[in-house]
This record gives sequence, structure tokens and C-alpha cells, in this order.
Amino acid sequence: MGFRLPGIRKASNAVDAPKGYLAVYVGEKMKRFVIPVSYMNQPSFQDLLNQAEEEFGYDHPMGGLTIPCSEEVFQRITCCLN
Repeated sequence: MGFRLPGIRKASNAVDAPKGYLAVYVGEKMKRFVIPVSYMNQPSFQDLLNQAEEEFGYDHPMGGLTIPCSEEVFQRITCCLN
């Protein structure tokens, strides 16, 4: 019997994210992170989503959601959500 803790999952080479997660691309190198969908309800993450909407609209060329911030900022914000 196992269990999973919510949080950022290590991105694999697979294109799809597991059920309950979504792929986001962050930073200059567009590093892929797989995060729980539950983050979408958090005010600090919603701020990131608003920034993404302002910068990219709804056109995300990477196929996943593109977040316009550095990897360090993204990890600091999501660290607090775990």
C-alpha cells in the first residue's frame, strides 16, 4: 500500500501529465514541471496565472501552460503550496 504526497512531480519525457496534474513551462529554458491541479485555487498561483494571461493570452506554444517567471521564483511559490 502506498500513498502520494501532493507537490511538484519530476517531469518525465512523457507528453501527458498524470490525472490530477498539469504541465507548466517556466523560466528562460522553459523547464517543464508537473504540478497538482489543486494549485490553481491558490491565490499566489493565481497571480502567476494572471501574469501568464497578460503576457501570452491563451496561446501557449509549448503545449502546456507557460509561466512568465524564473525557475527560482516558481519553486519558491510552489514550495509554500506543498
